[in-house]
Amino acid sequence: MEQVNFLIDQATCVRDQAIISLFADTGLRLSELANINPGDIDWERRVIKVTCKGNREGLALFGERTEQLLKQWLSEYRANGLLWNLHFWGIKYMLDRLAVKTGLPCNPHTFRRTFASILAKRGVDMLHIKRLGRWESIAMVEHYTRSVRFEDSMKFYSAIVN
Repeated sequence: MEQVNFLIDQATCVRDQAIISLFADTGLRLSELANINPGDIDWERRVIKVTCKGNREGLALFGERTEQLLKQWLSEYRANGLLWNLHFWGIKYMLDRLAVKTGLPCNPHTFRRTFASILAKRGVDMLHIKRLGRWESIAMVEHYTRSVRFEDSMKFYSAIVN
């Protein structure tokens, strides 16, 4: 989380901060994030409707800091269609520049892996991670959380027999 916060702080504008915060909070794929319209956001529930792989509809939850950054961006930019005034390659280019600037990996897959790993380290079970990240299978969640170690899981264990 320290690295995510550092990346947000190093971003050059509110739009880029909001993008990074949203990637980290939601585990969105680049195509999902690039195609968000302001009308897709449910501010009351902090949920964004997205179009997933295979043209499926999905939902992505976001937190308070992301909400603040999104609202700040929208107060500065009057969206006429897409939320960012950036397309797929523009977002990718911004992330690449940030990676060079910070020396940290900064790409959608890294944010997606971080999203899944942090949830797993917090004790969220694989089925919930699958649903929250809009994955099609538990196997994909396992692939994205392979950095979670036995020691990370130990804190959730309690003896069956007392």
